[in-house]
Amino acid sequence: MTAALIEIEDLWYSHPVRGGEAIPALKGINLRIEEGEYVALIGANGSGKTTLARHLNALLLPDRGVVRIHGMDTREARFHPQIRSLVGMVFQSPEDQLVAAILEEDVAFGPENLGLPPAEIRQRVEDALEITGLKEYRQRPPHLLSAGQMQRAALAGVLAMRPRCVIFDETTAMLDPAGRHMVRRLMRRLHEEGLTVIVISHFMREAVAAQRVIVLNKGEIALDSTPQQVFSHPADLWALGLDLPLAGRLAIQLREVLPDLPPNLLRSNDLIAALPPPPFPVKAGGGSEPDRPVLPPNGFIRVDRLGHTYLADTPLAYQALEEVRLHAGEGKVHGLIGSTGSGKSTLLQHLNGLLLPQKGTVAVGPFDLNDPTTDLKAVRQFAGLVFQNPDYQLFEQYVGDEIAYAPRLKGEHDSLRETVRMAMEMVGLDFESFKDRLTFTLSGGERRKVALASLIAMRPRVLLLDEPTAGLDPRSRSETLRSLENLRQQGLTLVLSSHHMEDIAELSSSLTVLHRGRTLLDGAAEEVYSNVSLLEEHGLEAPLVTRAAARLRELGWDIPRCILRIGDLIEHLRRNLEAPHA
Repeated sequence: MTAALIEIEDLWYSHPVRGGEAIPALKGINLRIEEGEYVALIGANGSGKTTLARHLNALLLPDRGVVRIHGMDTREARFHPQIRSLVGMVFQSPEDQLVAAILEEDVAFGPENLGLPPAEIRQRVEDALEITGLKEYRQRPPHLLSAGQMQRAALAGVLAMRPRCVIFDETTAMLDPAGRHMVRRLMRRLHEEGLTVIVISHFMREAVAAQRVIVLNKGEIALDSTPQQVFSHPADLWALGLDLPLAGRLAIQLREVLPDLPPNLLRSNDLIAALPPPPFPVKAGGGSEPDRPVLPPNGFIRVDRLGHTYLADTPLAYQALEEVRLHAGEGKVHGLIGSTGSGKSTLLQHLNGLLLPQKGTVAVGPFDLNDPTTDLKAVRQFAGLVFQNPDYQLFEQYVGDEIAYAPRLKGEHDSLRETVRMAMEMVGLDFESFKDRLTFTLSGGERRKVALASLIAMRPRVLLLDEPTAGLDPRSRSETLRSLENLRQQGLTLVLSSHHMEDIAELSSSLTVLHRGRTLLDGAAEEVYSNVSLLEEHGLEAPLVTRAAARLRELGWDIPRCILRIGDLIEHLRRNLEAPHA
């Protein structure tokens, strides 16, 4: 048998833990991946996906067992340069691989270290920036890119190396819908060109596009088959912390009222195309328009005509926000959406005083952020922010100490342990299993849970959440959304920024849409999402259930203009079928 690109035999690897035995992250992995394969690697948070991926280019070495890349044993240091040229990896946290002061210099870093001629380096940089849509940002410092732009920048750096295998580790987690489509097209293109593509993702629709799906569970391979086989057993997937792609879940629920829908609908476009017209002419009135929620003219959080320029009065100055407006009601969830780099994170950082208004006004509850005498410490205790990248706010060595830090500073002692336990359980972290875990050994999704738990333990009145479900497995995502809804029911005000349109639709009563630093749309969630074409023009999309409802309306069903929840859509379809025929 000829050597495969990747051969793994009995791979074991463990992470250290305080005062106890090391935790096995990989347990007896045996795997063979041929050159040119398109493989999706999925599994719950902490299942070992990133740990396995980092063994494939010798960033980690086995405790036991063997990993060979094109026959080269990763334990032999002399092979490492060649292995890392063959296998390029886009990290889950893109900042980990951005090293230069200017974007185009960062993309050139790898080819320069290969000793390539300058003309070849320039061409590779140009090609990589073109493919990733970053040419207009070539002179921007990487640390001033948005998180989604950083992910594309890290991808550009890998592509400039021209590897034979590319590992995408949650590369689309921070991207807007248009950016995700771009990366998926790139994955297909690389595969068509003969490269090996390995995709780690919690977007099940990305796994559907692969030839082969490998499911990890607690460091072991649980499933290894085609997408059709893996996704044919929803109950088994849920037991592993996973789920069907959104289109598959929606199709199952729609079959309650549309029993003739074809089986195995796993892609959004296939589901939309398969939706049927009504079996008979429908009489108008079954899907009358619901009352639209009336938003108050003023809000608990008030932003008016806000402007902010980074690197002002320098050649690199750029306007991040201009004339932005946002009003959010007390005890409500306000959604914040927009394409990558539209200014969402910059806006959120104004709401707890990390950034102060250069133009316009910002008020949060009783605090006027334009008043120089405002106590910013009090503002940040009142309005807590979970960063887009959880690593920005994790600094303690152990999980329990991290979550206890803020309550301890506020003078909490006797009840501190129970506060930490409560916060961990709210985000789905078992107290006994995680309190003594080293934070650097956690998966990306687990670190995100710790960051959210740290904020919950502070008991703020306002939660500012920047991509809180990015990098979470399907079960953890559902648990997190339930926890956020529970917090809202307890009276907290939430401002939620996300590229996951379904998350925003599930929780938010009102929305602000940003585009290139300006307010594009602002109002009730139903009104904003009814602008399907306008959202698509700006790199966004309405939730899948909204798009499905719009298609059914086109086909003749009497359905309201905008539906955000599957239960509402099914109810309207039932009314259509039970109503007198036209």
